[in-house]
Amino acid sequence: MNLVVEIPAGSRNKYEYYAEAGVMALDRVLHSSVRYPFDYGFIPNTLAEDGAPLDAMVIMEEPTFAGCLIAARPIGVLDMHDAGAYDGKLLCVPVADPRQKSICSIKQIAENQLEDVAEFFRTYKSLEGRVIVIDGWRDSDAVEELLCQCISAFNT
Repeated sequence: MNLVVEIPAGSRNKYEYYAEAGVMALDRVLHSSVRYPFDYGFIPNTLAEDGAPLDAMVIMEEPTFAGCLIAARPIGVLDMHDAGAYDGKLLCVPVADPRQKSICSIKQIAENQLEDVAEFFRTYKSLEGRVIVIDGWRDSDAVEELLCQCISAFNT
């Protein structure tokens, strides 16, 4: 599947893609000390419960850039609720990286790395006054159902 990067790993700038204008725009700067742990973006042609495309992160050795299109393989889902609404996020690896060719499961990612991702969302959203609940990680077998729901929602 394709993933469009909005925010490169290590950034505190939160960019969002504005489809109407066809450009990336600076939405805000995170006012906390946390930085995006992985390249972060969305899956085109999907619609999640929050009214935006399905969120996705991709594990990269080097950060890419806002607007970069990456062929990615999803390996799991971070289940999260933001202000009471489901806001799941796919975790992916890039198809183009031969070092990650054998990664196909969330179980192959270090637990402390996964906790860093969850803590990032807890911290930055709580500092913005938003109530979130991290429900945990699900493995790659949970991806297809979520992806199909979001593709279906986009097409209706």
